[in-house]
Amino acid sequence: MEALVLVGHGSRLPHSKNVVMEVAEKIKARNIYDIVEVGMMEFNEPTIPQTIKKVIDAGAKKVIVTPVFLAPGNHTERDIPKILGIYEGDDEGGHHHHHDHEHHHHHHDTETVKIPEGVELVYRKPMGADDRIIDIVLDRANGL
Repeated sequence: MEALVLVGHGSRLPHSKNVVMEVAEKIKARNIYDIVEVGMMEFNEPTIPQTIKKVIDAGAKKVIVTPVFLAPGNHTERDIPKILGIYEGDDEGGHHHHHDHEHHHHHHDTETVKIPEGVELVYRKPMGADDRIIDIVLDRANGL
């Protein structure tokens, strides 16, 4: 069984989670994956570990984690891989620049995911400047 876990940023306002939930519902409706769930990086629940535990408990043998983010950044390159237990970077390294952004205090980063034997975890890249996004930006620019 294959599960798709969409990761949203999360926010003190409901909009971030609501949009990711709506994306998940539309993907579910296409019947591509056995399970489609959402996990939030910060502020909102379910957290990423809660969601991954849920899909594994439901029988997923492959979990595809896909951030619903436009750009790679600290969250997609460091924070989410840390939560997933796959971060290979060097946080002690001299070239890492640590900002103490106010929102970093709210990460669910005390939890990490425990992936049982026999379950494959796949982590995907954020969306980037995909041509399909360009069309959406142009639609918005045109008031659509």
